[in-house]
Amino acid sequence: MSVRPLRLRRSVLFVPGSNAKAMAKVRSLACDALIFDLEDAVAPDAKDAAREALRAYFHENPAIRSERIIRINSLSTRDGPEDLLTARACMPDAILIPKVDVPSDVADVADMLAEADAGEELRLWAMIETPKAILNVAAIAERGETTGSRLDCLVVGPNDLAKDLRMPGSSRTALTPMLSEVVVAARAFGLDVLDGVFNAFRDPEGLRAECDDGARMGFDGKTLIHPGQITVANEAFGMSDARIEEASAIVAAYDRPENVTAGAIALDGRLVERLHLEEARRTLALAAMQGRNEE
Repeated sequence: MSVRPLRLRRSVLFVPGSNAKAMAKVRSLACDALIFDLEDAVAPDAKDAAREALRAYFHENPAIRSERIIRINSLSTRDGPEDLLTARACMPDAILIPKVDVPSDVADVADMLAEADAGEELRLWAMIETPKAILNVAAIAERGETTGSRLDCLVVGPNDLAKDLRMPGSSRTALTPMLSEVVVAARAFGLDVLDGVFNAFRDPEGLRAECDDGARMGFDGKTLIHPGQITVANEAFGMSDARIEEASAIVAAYDRPENVTAGAIALDGRLVERLHLEEARRTLALAAMQGRNEE
């Protein structure tokens, strides 16, 4: 399994590429990543203007603290190829491909980027938002182990998935088995995975409950539709003081001379194994990133 750089992706905010006012404010936001959207959030007659706005924004802001992703339209649409050209010119951290149904949907974009000599640092994210994507999610995630695939992260699209499944107004519970499939596939092939948006942006308690549920399921973070949702997501998917304290204790215990080569050890009345040490180190690394983001 390939090893990817560790990234903090607790809160990932969608920003319409056609909304200049919103783009002007993103530098001050505390989200870990931003998805500049050229797809659903942009009206058909505003696509050209949105692409030009994104080019201008990235030219004027070559770097900010947050990771930056551009969601393009599908290559099968009229706007997709132009979106890809724009994204490649902007050189964000990643390009988000919508409605990925099969592994070749990722491979086709990766091949086009390779042909254009785009640097390997330009990564790909994949939206998992159709019934066919759920059926193929393991094969899609496996692309992450293919040399040159660029695949880095899976993003759940619950609104489109519920629509295609003819589940209008259904609760999140009905989608839970499919969400779990996406998490398992991502973990099997070393990818990050993000929970879908929560539409009721004036319902912080509902958002908190859904974020807590997503964190328990194993998601790395949540995509958001409003800046007011950032704090809740950061708290739910962040490293709490209790979690950091526990991780520190595990690392300190294994650092003792008598435990350096030990497999399982006793710590505070419970059995701790080296797999817990690996996760503890990951927790502390993410906590350090979290601290830098909050400075």
